[in-house]
Amino acid sequence: MGTIKTTNIETITGSGTLTLGQSGETITIPSGVTITNNGTQTGFGGTNTPNFLVQKSGNQTISSDTSTKVSFGTEQYDSDNVFGSNKFTVPSGQGGKYHLFGNVQLQSDGTNKILNCTVYFYKNGSEMTTQPSRISKVFDVNDVTRQMLPFSVAINLSASDYIEIYTAATHSTGGSIFVREEGTYFGGYKIIE
Repeated sequence: MGTIKTTNIETITGSGTLTLGQSGETITIPSGVTITNNGTQTGFGGTNTPNFLVQKSGNQTISSDTSTKVSFGTEQYDSDNVFGSNKFTVPSGQGGKYHLFGNVQLQSDGTNKILNCTVYFYKNGSEMTTQPSRISKVFDVNDVTRQMLPFSVAINLSASDYIEIYTAATHSTGGSIFVREEGTYFGGYKIIE
């Protein structure tokens, strides 16, 4: 067929829907062409879904030198029901790059000090071996009774992969340490590619 050359295309009535092509066809925008949008656009650019943000719903006691899964009981949002049983699971058809972030706040019982603490990323039930798989801090025994461990990672995940957050701390006297409800959260979203 041929080429149509014009400066303006409108519907006959001046309002309604204008359709280019039909199902199964591809409309190609050549290299060097700029599309300017002065109206409302839908269906372009993708969305950062699935996405979720969860928080603790109570303090959680942990034993010294023992890696423990952090429990999260309050969902702030969960676009695709991807968070449950204290883990984020990639839904079917949604593999790709994800940004995961959060914070774990540890506190001692006041008589006991935190010598060091670590946050671990577990993928499919095992500690991740690729970097960054953990965030650690070591402290002066005389100073620390509360510590925050913020984390942020970009990771490539496949459908059905799941991520859990674990933490561990060494106590100075074997007393109790707990993961605080306040300041402990976990979130993430798919990165638009």
